Amino acid sequence: MAPLPDGFSYAEWNATYNGLSFGIAAMGSATIFFWLQLPNVTKSYRTALTITGIVTLIATYHYIRIFNSWSEAFTVVSKDGGDYEVKLTGAPFNDGYRYVDWLLTVPLLLIELILVMKLPQAETVSLSWKLGLASALMVALGYPGEIQEDLSVRWFWWCLSMIPFCYVVFTLAVGLAEATSKQPSPAAASLASAARYLTVFSWLTYPFVYMVKSVGLAGPAATMYEQVGYSIADVMAKAVFGVLIWALAAEKSAVEESGKLLPN
Repeated sequence: MAPLPDGFSYAEWNATYNGLSFGIAAMGSATIFFWLQLPNVTKSYRTALTITGIVTLIATYHYIRIFNSWSEAFTVVSKDGGDYEVKLTGAPFNDGYRYVDWLLTVPLLLIELILVMKLPQAETVSLSWKLGLASALMVALGYPGEIQEDLSVRWFWWCLSMIPFCYVVFTLAVGLAEATSKQPSPAAASLASAARYLTVFSWLTYPFVYMVKSVGLAGPAATMYEQVGYSIADVMAKAVFGVLIWALAAEKSAVEESGKLLPN
């Protein structure tokens, strides 16, 4: 929980406010959609889709907490109908909710992808443990640097967190390629590939947003870019990724159901 810098313009405050609002709306809507779709996939894929909804539900809760914390940290007033003036109230802005969210949801994101790909049981268990623990370690290593003002300390923790990060990204991009090619239809293989690469792409945005305060940006502008950047990345990595998980589960359910209907 680092103190907020003073001197926010209304545009900077409002951009962050809207970015957090967007996160709440996107995650909340996605949660409802995923759980309403549960009856439309076969039993084999309901666990993956349930986890997808849990991920966006956890994210919705934490975005509400971050949004409320942001709102309580400022007063926004307009004097005599003029420009809005933004002032700090002195209440702390707790961005730690974001790391609690990631610690819970990032391992679940990877597990839902593994489950929906329907790998052999031994491989599913092994990958779930390896990727889940690596991703949790990545988040845990990133937090000490996030709350530091000393740039050398921020870079130190960034480098440490990139070690498990690179392992997870490599596994997604390369390690799951063979399993993707074995999906039951070309459409399923395409959706599995899209889910893998969307995860890689969205994850690559996080280290760059993390570095915003380490490359010369400071003050309100850096805070705005960080909060908006994380919000966009989260929606891509959870809500949009979840839609691909649902589409993959629906496609594989349709293939399996059509196979059962074929005459022997």
